[in-house]
Amino acid sequence: MLKFTPSTPLTLGVELELQIVNRRDYNLTRGASDLMELVHREPAPAGEIKPEITEGMIEISTGIHYDVDAMLAELASIRAVLLRHADRLNLGLCGGGAHPFQQWPDQRIYPQPRYRLVSELYGYLAQQFTVFGQHIHVGCPDGDHAVQWVQRLAPYMPHFIALSASSPFYQGVDSAFQSSRLNCVNAFPLSGFMPAVADWAEFNAYFDKMRGFGVVESMKDFYWDIRPKPEFGTLEIRVCDTPLTLTRAVQLAAYARALAAWFQAEPRAPEPDQMCMYAFNRFQACRFGLAGNLILADGASCSIAEHVLATLDTVLPYADHPGMRAALVALGEVARKQDGDAHWLRQQHQARGSLSQVVRLACEQWAAQ
Repeated sequence: MLKFTPSTPLTLGVELELQIVNRRDYNLTRGASDLMELVHREPAPAGEIKPEITEGMIEISTGIHYDVDAMLAELASIRAVLLRHADRLNLGLCGGGAHPFQQWPDQRIYPQPRYRLVSELYGYLAQQFTVFGQHIHVGCPDGDHAVQWVQRLAPYMPHFIALSASSPFYQGVDSAFQSSRLNCVNAFPLSGFMPAVADWAEFNAYFDKMRGFGVVESMKDFYWDIRPKPEFGTLEIRVCDTPLTLTRAVQLAAYARALAAWFQAEPRAPEPDQMCMYAFNRFQACRFGLAGNLILADGASCSIAEHVLATLDTVLPYADHPGMRAALVALGEVARKQDGDAHWLRQQHQARGSLSQVVRLACEQWAAQ
């Protein structure tokens, strides 16, 4: 049985998967092992720096926060450590949900037992999983709240996909998607959305059944868009591309917290028909971003941008300090102008005609103070 460790409601944590590139042509490079060796030579920074499934990736994560300004400061301190080591190795680091022109057969699995097991189970999908996401953790008082909030968050996943979309290029071509990254995640058999369960006891029964079948060993085996994280006492949003800047990453976390604060203040059951449109709405967000068409539970439709703006109006009263309010206002401007990271990346490519130069500029964006 999974034990849900209670945590302070509405606290936040963020994980960001970053691209490691060379400074010659800005392709992905196998730099994770060398970076980790330098990181381990000095006292650990706040937060955490660790490898990911392939050698062209590295992940950073924060501690537990209530104040988004403090979260941004911690991420900036981790960035400073990583950039110093990357400079010594002549490496670049950047955000973005997918590297624009890397080729999956060139990727090598990081030498860690879990990643080797994933590679043995999923074959080439493990190398194709060299894509880069932001995970947002929101503290939950107990497992029942985690299950309820996960289900209430479902209609808002297109918002997070569209606001974070930063993977328009994939394997050297324009994918025509705003976020191509989630197409790689979709290939895994345990992707998608958590089954409809009423509470933590029912979730535990489902988990025990899946473990009894030999399908899963732990929660890590579920690649759902949102999942409970019982050992942390959180729910975990997993649909976001890694943004190009730390500021956007923190804004997305602030939005997740504001939604959870609304759910806490106004508890109610999920809309009964919301999952009928889930896959369609998710595709619209990946393909068209904020311009995508969202079908609502009552059958009405609007653009994702319009729904983001209406939802921000609803949750703004739950932004309980200036940093939170500023973050939500900034996301509102992104929705109004529909000029997120994917749009910026395409603009750079149109201006320069070179995907290598696009990655170089993305590295500058991520390093900017």
